[in-house]
Amino acid sequence: MIPSCSITRHDRRPRTARKQRWNVVGYVIVPGIGGSDDAHWQTLWERQWGSETAIRIEPGSWSQPDLQDWVEAIARAAEVIESRDRDVVLIAHSLGCWATSEWLQQTNSRYPRGALLVAPPDPTSEAFPVDAAPTFVNVAARPLTCPSVVVASTNDPYCDLRVAEEFASSWGSDLKVAGELGHLNSASGVREWTTARELLDRVASR
Repeated sequence: MIPSCSITRHDRRPRTARKQRWNVVGYVIVPGIGGSDDAHWQTLWERQWGSETAIRIEPGSWSQPDLQDWVEAIARAAEVIESRDRDVVLIAHSLGCWATSEWLQQTNSRYPRGALLVAPPDPTSEAFPVDAAPTFVNVAARPLTCPSVVVASTNDPYCDLRVAEEFASSWGSDLKVAGELGHLNSASGVREWTTARELLDRVASR
């Protein structure tokens, strides 16, 4: 059973005009290093939505991540979503959170509806894959340009909860603490992860 999330609110994001509420959303899936496997909640959600509603990014550097390559992959996926007259909602896990953050800083895209940032890793921690992802080491959390929620667990081997709280504050994101669920991946056993789907629905409806 998945523990209920506790809620901490941070409201430092820039204020911009709200989108029309009746617009349909499309989802950009941004996995972590290597992509998400078949049992990962991102993959299960993507299958449920189908390719017309959700697009997974396709960088050329899945196993040796290059930050700008990932940012450009997000831009391509977002462009496809927007071409279907849908608002963009980003769903990121692990290293994908940092790529999403950087894309939001760089993009000239129309105002995204929101972002769900799950288990962002701490680039300064000993567990961070520095050799595989050196371009991600110097990333910094800066205020995001859309509503966002950070989901963190209390025992993530890649990020202490205190650090995740700092990321959420710097991004201007709400923080949801999901309990002892590790890195919130397939090994965490969350499967379809109903609790996170409810959080996503809140982000998408803002």
